[in-house]
Amino acid sequence: MVGKVLGIRELEQLSSRRSSVYVDPECEKFFELPVFIAASSNDITTKCQCFQFSPGKEPALRSFTEIQQLLQQSKKRDVKNILRENSWPINSPIRSQLWPALCAQHLTKQNILDGFYWEMVHQVFGTTELSEKPIMLPAFVDATHCLPYHLTSTGRAVADRIVNVLGYDCPDITYSPVLYPIAALLLHFMSEEEAYVCLAGLVGSKEKTFINQTKLQNEVTWKTVMQIAKKHTKSAIAYFQRICPGQKLERVFMDWCWWILAGLPFQHLVRIMDCYFHEGIKVLYRVALVILNLFHKECQSNNEWSPDNIKNDIGNALIKFCKKIPVSPAKLLHAAFSIRGLSTQYISRIFIKTEMLLKSRSVLNSGSKQLIKSRSSDNLPTSQSQVNIQMMSHTLTIRELHSESCRNLLFTLWSWLPVRITMYQPVLLYTTEEHGCSLTTFYVRVEQHEPTLLMIKTCNNEVFGAYCSSRWFERNVKDDKGQRQAYFGTGETFLFSLYPERAKYPWVGIEGDRGLGHSSELFMAADSKMITIGGGEGQAIWMDENIRFGKTDGCKTFNNPPLCPSGDFEIRVLEVYGFVGI
Repeated sequence: MVGKVLGIRELEQLSSRRSSVYVDPECEKFFELPVFIAASSNDITTKCQCFQFSPGKEPALRSFTEIQQLLQQSKKRDVKNILRENSWPINSPIRSQLWPALCAQHLTKQNILDGFYWEMVHQVFGTTELSEKPIMLPAFVDATHCLPYHLTSTGRAVADRIVNVLGYDCPDITYSPVLYPIAALLLHFMSEEEAYVCLAGLVGSKEKTFINQTKLQNEVTWKTVMQIAKKHTKSAIAYFQRICPGQKLERVFMDWCWWILAGLPFQHLVRIMDCYFHEGIKVLYRVALVILNLFHKECQSNNEWSPDNIKNDIGNALIKFCKKIPVSPAKLLHAAFSIRGLSTQYISRIFIKTEMLLKSRSVLNSGSKQLIKSRSSDNLPTSQSQVNIQMMSHTLTIRELHSESCRNLLFTLWSWLPVRITMYQPVLLYTTEEHGCSLTTFYVRVEQHEPTLLMIKTCNNEVFGAYCSSRWFERNVKDDKGQRQAYFGTGETFLFSLYPERAKYPWVGIEGDRGLGHSSELFMAADSKMITIGGGEGQAIWMDENIRFGKTDGCKTFNNPPLCPSGDFEIRVLEVYGFVGI
């Protein structure tokens, strides 16, 4: 069905199948038969009785064919603008093609073979027939939030089956309460198999985040939303804190995604999904901020939301408010995308900072047993990979140490990596021993990889380096004024020393915002003449264009001492590792 515009007869068949098989008749108010304004093989625009348009001012809605061409040309910005601006009626046939095409962009398994899903169904259930008995849902599903969105009992059974198969195919998912609601939404506009492929794309996406898959990610996300809200909805936050000082904001924001998924009317939710399937979770962040501001405004003018009525449970009041939200889907999205200063880079920085803070607290609070465990071989490369690294690596091979001590260097280094990275196997991308001493060669071999592990061995046998969270290619990225950014990277970057001292120097920002300025975020910089990591009253690592000489100072970004006693050093070996599968 993807890539083919539906005709009138096909649309009628789709509407019939949807209402009789998956969608509860109670939901027919959302799927009233459309009045066709134009119908051709290339373009269908509809006028739905659910939406009120001014007479004579019909919006010129874009067709799937136009969007598909832009997707094929990788014109993602143009697609984003179209999705934001085109309010297709809720019963428009475009979504049966549009949503699968949008989700297909994010597939890591680019060629999911025809029949793959049904083979998985047979493998999990022993049959492709839909059981009449209830299916036990995976542990990552939250039973209290299995929102069916008017699906029939058959539709709910299909949603149950989809999330079970996805859980079987993706065992790394340990906590993902939003998966089920999204599966239910997809089933309104496509077949069971297409819905599964869409979910697989969202779950497997590497470039953007769509669906949280662990409890840690879930906690980091709601805390990120809370931090962003404190900056962008200051008046609302201050009001809530004033009328109910006993309630912690944390309890309100823990349910932030349910304001949208469980609260908003179905027609609002469908329009949000149009943008979400292309742009990712940041769309939901923006909508949540608008909801907070609208709710705050209503609280001041509508007695239904007076302080006495909401102070005992703001979270529940927010969801009730969303059910009666006083703006149209178009106005809601317009307000959401009008928020300034909410760039992807800014959100990512807040997210990573929050994640690192939670992880650091977890380690500090877990006691000595956990600290000992973190130095063990858990989440290390396979035995064969360890052998391969030590055979290839000249930085982890030190004459003064026997092989077991060198192996422990690898173990220590691995325990410092972000947990998600330890699931991937390392690969040597660049070494001066084999590829020569040239920044040009360095960039050619390394710049498109993210993250990378940079390791230096000096002529005095000191071993140190950095975990670099962003691609080195970002040295070429220009800002809105056309200027190249001097520094790039995120707070996940850290420095380390392995020999003769072993120490990790994380970003100072994970300790909080006290007194931090621009100099605390100078993570990575590079051009044709040098590479720098860390800045602010010194550079933690600096190397020349010939990758021969370097220097190391203390810096504000990582609050580190010089990584070798002399400060200046001569490079014996530089190695850069990437990670397979990222």
